[in-house]
Parts: sequence; C-alpha cells; structure tokens
Amino acid sequence: MPDALQAGSLSLSSIASALREGAQVMRANLAVSVAYAAIFALIGLAVALALGGHMAPLIITVSGGFMLIGPALLAGYFRVARLHRAGRSASMRDLLSGFREASAQVWALALVCALLLLIWLTDAGILYSFMVGGEKISVFDIPLAQLLARRVGNYLGWSTLMGAVLAFIIFAISAFSVPLLCARRAGLVRAVSASVRAVFANFGVVMVWAVLISTLTIGSILVLPLFLVVFPLLAYASDAIYRQVFPEESPATF
Repeated sequence: MPDALQAGSLSLSSIASALREGAQVMRANLAVSVAYAAIFALIGLAVALALGGHMAPLIITVSGGFMLIGPALLAGYFRVARLHRAGRSASMRDLLSGFREASAQVWALALVCALLLLIWLTDAGILYSFMVGGEKISVFDIPLAQLLARRVGNYLGWSTLMGAVLAFIIFAISAFSVPLLCARRAGLVRAVSASVRAVFANFGVVMVWAVLISTLTIGSILVLPLFLVVFPLLAYASDAIYRQVFPEESPATF
C-alpha cells in the first residue's frame, strides 16, 4: 500500500468540465441543494442586517470569512454527488447523512477552520476600529463617495490581504483533504499532506479555481439570492475537481 495518494494533473479545461458536472448534479438535486444553501443564506441575511446600519464595510469582511469555513460545510453535498453518480436522487436526509457518516477527522479539520475564522474576525475587527473608527457607516443612508472614502478603502485593502493569506492556508489544507476524509480514503495527516501537494503540483490552475470560487462565493453572498445557486454549484464542481486529481480507482489509505 503506497504511503500517499498520488495527485493527478489539472488544466483550465478541468475547471470548465467540473463546472458542467456540478451544474448537472445541482439540476438533478435542485430542491435539496437550494434548501441546504438557504440555511446559510438566512444566516448571512441576519449578519448583513445587523452590520448594515452601522458598520457596512464589515459585511464584505464577514462575506470573505465564509471562505474559511466553507470547505467544512460540504460533506453533505459530497454525499449528494456520490448518490447522483450511483443514479439516485437525494433527499435532505441523505444530505445530512453525509455529516453523520463523516469521520471525526473531518470535524477536527472543521474546528481548525472555525478557529482561523475567529482569529480572522478578531483581527479584522481590531483593524476596523483603528482604520475606520466608531463613525457610523450605513448602506442605507450614506452617499457612495463616503463609502469609498480613503479610510474605508484602506481598511478593505489591508483586511483583504490578511484574509487572502488565511484563505490560502485553509484552501491548501482542505481543498482535497475534506473530500478524501469524507470518502474515508485517508487519515487526517495523510489527507492534508496530499491536499497540499496537489495544490502546489497544480498551482496555476488551482489558483485560478481558488480565485473563481472566492469571487463567486463572496459576490453571491453580497447578492444573497445568487448564493442559493452558486454555493451548491461550486460544491459539486469541487467534488468533480477532487475526483480529477484523485480518481476514485486510486488506492485507499487509512
């Protein structure tokens, strides 16, 4: 039995192929896919309403923070994708069973993601207090010129840079380790190691994929109805990308 899963190669056409496959899975399981995404859309709406009247720039910060925990929320979608490949339609019960069947190692990785999210939100809050201060900035009653004032622009620039570093770390360790763990093809250390190697072995293409995921996810959070479609589409496409890098016929390791 080999010591590690061997990562395959990706091309830009792999991304297009994965998106097409993701769209097919989503169309075949539209109701359950949208219903699960709606849970997080409602949470996002509540956060936006809480921040929009006083600290509107933080909406973008929190939207970006979702990228840090997003990978840990995909076990259910991966279960739906497996059922689709087996020729079955999925119910919400099937989707939730993806989390029940996930190993404890998936939850350990999820805790790491949650910890980094808390660190990110704390640091972003401190940065906001120093660079923007306590002035009320609302999406409801301020002119666009004030929203794009130098202080806010500097805050968004520096916070985006900070978030990008954390997002890259999370992406590198979780992009392929989460589906490997959900499929029980590797233990935690081996799955994370395989994920990092796969990211750097396909660095250019994977970075295009990461930027696409980030742009579409954050954009859809800011326009919440889009999130209901974008989140499951990218989840199923991520599963397709994973199977291109680590084909299912690869030897399982535990």
